[in-house]
Amino acid sequence: MDTRAPSGLVPPVALAGDGTPVPCADGAERPYLSMDAAASTAALGQVVARVAEFVPWYSSVHRGAGYKSQLSTCAYEDARSAALAFAGRSRDGGDVAIICRNTTEALNHLAYRLRLARDDIVVTTVAEHHANLLPWSRAATCRYVECGADGTFAASDVAAALDQRPSPRLLAVTAASNITGWMPPLAAIISAAHDRGIPVVVDAAQLAPHRPLPAGADFLAWSGHKMYAPFGAGILLGPWHAFADGDPFLAGGGAVDLVDLDEVLWTGPPDREEAGSPNVIGAVALHAAIDTLAGIGWPALISHERRVAAALRRGLAAIPGVRLLGPGPDAETLPVATFTVDGVPHALVAARLATEDAIGVRHGCFCAHPYLMRLLGYSREDVRRYRDQVRGGDRSAMPGAIRASAGINTTEQDVARLLAAVARIAAGEPPPVRYCQDPRTGDYRPCAETSGQGPRTRVHQAPCSPG
Repeated sequence: MDTRAPSGLVPPVALAGDGTPVPCADGAERPYLSMDAAASTAALGQVVARVAEFVPWYSSVHRGAGYKSQLSTCAYEDARSAALAFAGRSRDGGDVAIICRNTTEALNHLAYRLRLARDDIVVTTVAEHHANLLPWSRAATCRYVECGADGTFAASDVAAALDQRPSPRLLAVTAASNITGWMPPLAAIISAAHDRGIPVVVDAAQLAPHRPLPAGADFLAWSGHKMYAPFGAGILLGPWHAFADGDPFLAGGGAVDLVDLDEVLWTGPPDREEAGSPNVIGAVALHAAIDTLAGIGWPALISHERRVAAALRRGLAAIPGVRLLGPGPDAETLPVATFTVDGVPHALVAARLATEDAIGVRHGCFCAHPYLMRLLGYSREDVRRYRDQVRGGDRSAMPGAIRASAGINTTEQDVARLLAAVARIAAGEPPPVRYCQDPRTGDYRPCAETSGQGPRTRVHQAPCSPG
């Protein structure tokens, strides 16, 4: 198979499915515009091609003598090496890359393998995605770094939390917010932790497709589905010795050297951590995405995304009635912007963008409830009131916002199309159809009597934006 990195690509780079016509409320079809890259991205064409090339050669890995098994094993292990290189590590440098499903699984895996106790302290921040909050709070006791009204904090704030007693066992911090796109000063934060002998876990899910990964982190986790390889593979990276002893997160075939009914000899890492038949195709896809990004190069990618981020954030901030959350429109962020529209529920804004303009955005709390509540300025009493309503089965007043996020395929024309649609809604332009809200989910859809004029999709009973 051809594993050479592509060359000559310059953003924007098309993704599979870009521009697919979808039905809209006025009966016309419009090219679909995804502004939801922060949740998940479509696949790069190079990823789709590599997967299609590999599929006829797929077989079991690590335990087959046949030619296809040997080739599949090589492809899988090559993907592992590529992940290490993507993080600036070498295969013989003392780190291992464990291939898992995604960042959430990686962080749960790590929280288990570090053998934390309830009285261990993990310092983390209120700006984290739930994937970097819940595993730690379940396994240990968390100490939180607060943020300011703009959703940011300084390295000195983290250092102050690290200096409190009892001394923490670990620091877990995001590399970039999935709500505001803001990037904490990681180099200074990691240095502060290491100066105190504290290892650092970095949730790099949002950062990985946009910027180089932080070289100083002890542990890294990221997902293929956010970096143009949505085939179900992610990476947990950390020092070999952290996984050399103790029971693995998953027990089963492939993780052992010998099993008797009363004894198990676990094999060494990383195989020890990857019980069962692994997602070889996901690993191949992730490798292809890494190769493609390497062929483009960070300077070209960052330059493109800075232009898109500036157009997006400044454009939204300039629309009357729109409130941009987080740092100001001129701040350095990833191409992510979260906002509210005065007098219009966030779920209705998202529904109108989808139904009338074929624009896909995310709405709700973005699996980062504590952070969004702070950005919205809600009190603890507000949160308690909403919690009681949800417990009663009513999500109609659930707090939230709208997030537009871009990627390697987004053009400034795409941003202009989104801004025009948001401006119409913010200006009070009436919709072409009547929308009804389902209180069980909080979501809006064209009402039944007008649904023949709009897009027909299967309605499910779960909310579009569960947290």
